[in-house]
Amino acid sequence: MPEALIRHDWTREEVGALFALPFNELLHRAHAVHREHHDPNAVQVSTLLSIKTGGCPEDCAYCPQAARYDTGVQAQKLMDVDDVLERAKAAKAAGASRFCMGAAWRGPKDRDIPKVAEIVRAVKGLGLETCATLGLLGDGHARQLKDAGLDYYNHNIDTAPEFYGEIIHTREYQDRLQTLEQVRDAGLKTCCGGIVGMGETRAQRAGLLQALANLPEHPHSVPINQLVPVPGTPLGNAEKLDPFEFVRTIAVARILMPLSIVRLSAGRQQMDDAVQALCFYAGAGSIFYGEKLLITGNPDTEHDRALFRRLDLHAMEVVEEAGTVHADIMEAAPAGCGHGCGCSAAA
Repeated sequence: MPEALIRHDWTREEVGALFALPFNELLHRAHAVHREHHDPNAVQVSTLLSIKTGGCPEDCAYCPQAARYDTGVQAQKLMDVDDVLERAKAAKAAGASRFCMGAAWRGPKDRDIPKVAEIVRAVKGLGLETCATLGLLGDGHARQLKDAGLDYYNHNIDTAPEFYGEIIHTREYQDRLQTLEQVRDAGLKTCCGGIVGMGETRAQRAGLLQALANLPEHPHSVPINQLVPVPGTPLGNAEKLDPFEFVRTIAVARILMPLSIVRLSAGRQQMDDAVQALCFYAGAGSIFYGEKLLITGNPDTEHDRALFRRLDLHAMEVVEEAGTVHADIMEAAPAGCGHGCGCSAAA
């Protein structure tokens, strides 16, 4: 794709105009972009494990792991390496190519990084791509994680800048941008997206995608999460987003960030198969695989396999290239196919 077509100067009006397109026209445009840069029948499969659950001091209105909310989630210590490794082996056997590890911290302390690095090295040794989401990073943390073999770091911006203060009060929007800058500077790939269905307007959904597309580099992976309301959180009774509006969000993300992998992330358990199929057509090229997404439900593995068969989709696989630190993701297709998913272009 010509570099000039990778834009970082989208206006709110332009993004809003995409959202306002007739539904079929929007999907047609998004699918054309998807086909141009990705195999439309290949899906990158990730598994997410909470390696440190609960007890988070933040006040994110959507999060059941915040210690201040009565959600029944008990704080736990960081998992042992061997326990994480067993879960990673099971994820690989089930077809995952990337293993993502989340810890409910505001950010890791210096003493936590060597422990996480040990876990990353062990998972990387299985031949899986590795991703971590640990919160705000301190000086040198991103470099230490990269040296341990981390491929991706997830840090979402969550929502539009002007709506952010309605959802989170314990960290600033700029804090998130600073961590993303540290991740890029360390040479890690970025996984960055947001959550929709938190009571934001369509204009604010456009603002979220505008902010993502106008980052200095488009995220390699863009997870689009639909809010999973959890009783006990401030958003526990949030009104459900229209599923077609969610599909529109996937489609606009695909158009704005052509080389990124758009991930159909949290909220899939609440979607029927037809809505998921529309999301794949609109440009979603990745899912989380397995029964749990951190601590909320996710469609089970067998259901996902059946859905892939019904839609003639197949999972991508990791292909290690000699002499490179990071693996590229290639589609699981007959030898000699040589088609890449585009991850190396830009979580």
